Amino acid sequence: MSARATVAIIGGSGFYQMDGIEDVETIELATPFGAPSGAIVIGAVAGARVAFLPRHGAGHRILPGELPQRANIWALATLGVERIISVSAVGSLKEEIAPLDMVVPDQLIDRTRGRVSTFFGNGIVAHIAFDEPFCAPLSASLHAAASGAGVRAHAGGTMIVMEGPAFSTRAESLLYRSWGAHIIGMTALPEAKLAREAGICYATLACVTDYDTWHPAHDSVSADMIIGNLLKNVAHARGIIGEAVASLPAVRACACASALADAIITPLDLAPEGAKRDLAPILERAGKAVPR
Repeated sequence: MSARATVAIIGGSGFYQMDGIEDVETIELATPFGAPSGAIVIGAVAGARVAFLPRHGAGHRILPGELPQRANIWALATLGVERIISVSAVGSLKEEIAPLDMVVPDQLIDRTRGRVSTFFGNGIVAHIAFDEPFCAPLSASLHAAASGAGVRAHAGGTMIVMEGPAFSTRAESLLYRSWGAHIIGMTALPEAKLAREAGICYATLACVTDYDTWHPAHDSVSADMIIGNLLKNVAHARGIIGEAVASLPAVRACACASALADAIITPLDLAPEGAKRDLAPILERAGKAVPR
């Protein structure tokens, strides 16, 4: 399939649709990993073809641990996406990162359990480098757009990704603070790992909604609090994404596209044909010829 979109927006809690998209088409794709979270809307934003996918589905019906992350990333890879901007709600673990601020993190700590975090297995072994989990040039463009939008934006920081769906205990929140983490969310993993395997640049615009549970003067975290604060940031987030998309260079100068170049250990002539067919959109992006 020829490229249908070069940039994708994955919208999280409160961010269920993208304003300003023109020349719209809606696509539903079947994947070897089940159905994506929902239909993918493709249109023109700032002169680029952009795909929008609501992470939790229409009406916010999918728990963080239930997200069909492999299906989502496989579908976007099939459409030709080269860059993903993720928008997500997070809690703050630092006094100086206040609710309604935005953070563009540069590191992750994985506290999820039982989520499938790779496309590989079933006869094909690959080990990607993941020391820098976010694409630096894409993150820089996103932070610059956020800084110019009149919101307080923080460049860099470590995001804890917890399993959920319950929020942290106070002891957990204090533990994460002792590790030096900055924010906490539930969805960036395995999304970021899968994007890297697919050769897609990935960055997150994290919208701070609360102080998690560690702050003595802060009310207990609730879904109403999170959605209420996030909705205040949605208009900013949409404008930020439009500016970020408009500023992206045509050619990627990062190493994200070549993440699989030396990562696949298994000689593909020894790999099961079914596994190769399932991974064809991923393998072909890494320059590996596979049967259809």
